Amino acid sequence: MSDATMQLVDDRQRKRLIRRFGSGVIDWLTGLPALVDDLASEWKLSIEGPAPHGQTSVVLHCRRADGEAGILKISPDPGLGTSEARILRVWESSGRVPAVWEVDAERGAVLLEAIGDGRTVALIGEVPPMEDIGSLIADLHAVDVPCDELGELHPLVSRMNFIFDMWERQRQDGAAADHVPAALLHHGHARARALAQGEDNLVPLHGDLHPGNVIDGGPERGLVAVDPRACVGDAAADAIDWVLWKVTSKEEVERRADTLASVIGVPRDRLLEWCRASAPIFAVANANRGRVDTDHFRLLMELSAC
Repeated sequence: MSDATMQLVDDRQRKRLIRRFGSGVIDWLTGLPALVDDLASEWKLSIEGPAPHGQTSVVLHCRRADGEAGILKISPDPGLGTSEARILRVWESSGRVPAVWEVDAERGAVLLEAIGDGRTVALIGEVPPMEDIGSLIADLHAVDVPCDELGELHPLVSRMNFIFDMWERQRQDGAAADHVPAALLHHGHARARALAQGEDNLVPLHGDLHPGNVIDGGPERGLVAVDPRACVGDAAADAIDWVLWKVTSKEEVERRADTLASVIGVPRDRLLEWCRASAPIFAVANANRGRVDTDHFRLLMELSAC
């Protein structure tokens, strides 16, 4: 990479983008400094440096001419930015997502309001009260989405197919191949497909509401969701990560599910079934990170076999 590109994208992010989009993204990265300069000029921004890595985009701290702090996101896939901006604007009235200030659909760029210091729940590392997580999810689901916008969203079953296919590749290519049998992932996928086909309690879902996509906005904003992969489906699906994150006992799984189900307004048993279906994915992620000798991994494997 050139020195100018390295100021925007480190080697880890470069590898992540190549893994996601293929080797064609290398040419896109070469032109990234010029693209950032053009956007900064057009939108009157001062670029302050990289923000925490995005999975599908380059994310930069910036500041508008009026002094307001912002986040500039640019993706090799322009459609991702357009889709994200559209659903964020739909949810903006909830106060639970950042405001969208600018969108360049052709160049895959989105300028967003910066939330607090930008630290995600994952970076903070502490499990928030489930009441707070439930309120965030409930507020997003309660927004009245216009029928035409709802019709633009993919069904949840498509999202599940994408996720399980991606994690099967991750299993095959990583340390998880030695610890998580393919049959567990395939069984979880079948269960998730069956759950996603349901017709009850269908809402616009965030679709990727894990701790790395929730920012602590402090007392004024509370928890704020970012980076949606919006779809339409069972409301319980947005709560899966929060039941399973850092959990080490079945009793804690049940306590979290009880609280979340009550706040979101979904059946507890259905949320637990979603968690059992999804547990193999979390097991693969932990195995690939070298965490097979943990109570968390052992619990995930136990839930996967239930």
